[in-house]
Amino acid sequence: MSTKKGGKKSGLSTIRNIGIIAHIDAGKTTLTERILYYSGKIHRMGEVHEGTATMDFMPEEQERGITIASACTTCPWRGHRINIIDTPGHVDFTIEVERSLRVLDGAVGVFCAVAGVEPQSETVWRQSEGYGVPKLAFVNKMDRLGADFSAAVTAMRTILKAPAVPVQIPLGAGQDFSGIIDLVTMEKLHFDPSSQGEHYDRLPLSESETALAAPWREAMVEAACEYDESLMDDYLGGVEPSQDRLRAAIRTATLARGMVPVLCGSALRNAGVQPLMDAVCDYLPSPEDRDGAVGTEPATGQEKSFPPSAAAPLAALVFKVSMETGRRHVFVRVFSGRLTAGEEVRNVTQGENERPARLFTMHASHREKIDSAVAGDIVLASGMRFAKTGDTLCHAADPILLESIAGYKPVISLALEPRNVEESDRLKEVLGKLLQEDPTLALEHDQETDQIILSGMGELHLEVVLERVRREYGLSPRSGNPQVVYQETVAGEGVGEAEFSRELAEKEHYGQVSLRVSPLPREAGRDIGFSIDRTGYSPAWLEAVAEGLEDGLQTGVLRGYPVQDVRVRVEGLQTLDGKSSAVGYRMAAHQALKNALAAADPRLLEPIMFLEISVPDQFVGDVAGLLGSSGAKIENMFDRAGQKIVQALAPLRRLFGFSTKLRSATQGRAGMVMKFSKFDVLD
Repeated sequence: MSTKKGGKKSGLSTIRNIGIIAHIDAGKTTLTERILYYSGKIHRMGEVHEGTATMDFMPEEQERGITIASACTTCPWRGHRINIIDTPGHVDFTIEVERSLRVLDGAVGVFCAVAGVEPQSETVWRQSEGYGVPKLAFVNKMDRLGADFSAAVTAMRTILKAPAVPVQIPLGAGQDFSGIIDLVTMEKLHFDPSSQGEHYDRLPLSESETALAAPWREAMVEAACEYDESLMDDYLGGVEPSQDRLRAAIRTATLARGMVPVLCGSALRNAGVQPLMDAVCDYLPSPEDRDGAVGTEPATGQEKSFPPSAAAPLAALVFKVSMETGRRHVFVRVFSGRLTAGEEVRNVTQGENERPARLFTMHASHREKIDSAVAGDIVLASGMRFAKTGDTLCHAADPILLESIAGYKPVISLALEPRNVEESDRLKEVLGKLLQEDPTLALEHDQETDQIILSGMGELHLEVVLERVRREYGLSPRSGNPQVVYQETVAGEGVGEAEFSRELAEKEHYGQVSLRVSPLPREAGRDIGFSIDRTGYSPAWLEAVAEGLEDGLQTGVLRGYPVQDVRVRVEGLQTLDGKSSAVGYRMAAHQALKNALAAADPRLLEPIMFLEISVPDQFVGDVAGLLGSSGAKIENMFDRAGQKIVQALAPLRRLFGFSTKLRSATQGRAGMVMKFSKFDVLD
């Protein structure tokens, strides 16, 4: 059976916008390479381990063998157009996954058959659940020693709480992996290695293979019947369901997120990829199966929606900004209507008009110019000056504001010093461009040391940024050791009062504010309010008080870090005829807040990291000792695929250089994943 399936059909029903999501090294990019090859999009498979993967086109990705930036491509399959985003698996680049999921209709979760559900695969799966994205699961690396399909499916059900239902099962595992059983057709799939898996055969099952598949098929049919009553009636009456009815019921269940069809194979060995592509077309949603554009009326905040149709009003979301050769490009998902090159649109988030000069479809680093994009399309636009990640584009005559994309707080900082005066301004300009691309980066200038402080999501994140600064812009700033980003909070209640009375610009300004602060639970944020009757006070004064408090919470009283998890209540405002002013109340509120914070037992909050270490049994004691010396608290320990898994929480400040010590203590045989867990009180 030849498997390069192109062909074109029209209409939204033939579009699939999908993401490939998984833990690092689960095989996402390798899988995507095979998809592109079998669909005829590329004519030679690239390999991650050789640095030739099409979708990992950044030099940093090719050198490290990991995906850093999400890459977009489009390929044909069985008359469908599949838009694919290959997302990173490393936790430092979680924002790339987040903004991709925001604009996708479906996703394929890739799991290693040996390791099963790993920490980052759990993270991205839960992110996709937050956006209500229907999914397929692909158990990869069935040819690896220790591969266990059944254990991987069980882990999906227990750890992810996913309704995982196999629609395929493997024939053998590890060196004995020889093919796949399709439970819908009850056939055996054998992939021809001489054609790089491009050709495969569908063969009848033997008696033993039929017996092996029978319980799995029964479970699949029963799960599908839950979403098709007539199919259930026929099945209970002894009628064998047809393949088409089964696929239709599985699709209904998948779109309702009541089922996650599970497939299997080995992308590296070119086995199982084409049936997965068939499943994408058969089971994952088209744009018309989703809700279209759902948001609010900007002026009133009332809910508003447009259908997923080219004839509807325009609603599009900017989900990524890219700076290439000094030019600004933005990635856009069109949810409804039509976006036309050269036509003026309204950026309602920024309150500005934009004009996309040119539009392109993407294939990794290559692009093809188009005149317009319609509902369901994911495109690249040039010429937009104001657009940022999360901005909504629409027509001014019928505006809508779409839900934005969640932000992330940096947890680690690096001090940079330019090598000379000429490099200083250039460095700030370059970092400013990178900040437009990556909203998880933060930049500030330390007036006392004259250093540039760059903050990000982890050591690797900042390392990659500095590599790009050196490689793409020819700058080599000196960098200090990474520093932890802290926050501040309070452990008790405190009251504060302040009076401001001063002549500024020949005008008297007066304000007097009293307030109380108290702690909130961790990760509750800030709660600012008034516990006084606000009638009789100028709205401008009240607004000034709120602004003074917001400003004051940006710098705490211990080390000047932002204050979180605190409630502020204004309990009194004093007026002075002819002198009370907005300036006076803002300044008084700011100082009263500082006094109250100082009296409320202020504490530092530091980033606490979650560690998962996989290690052979003989090194568990060494790992436990190393964790103890790093201030870590072991939360869990269990066995997985012949390895001991140790899960722990540890303060980030104690973890610099930890991975090097771990490799040394375990003779390089331990694997580790570290991700941000929470901010908590410094011990």
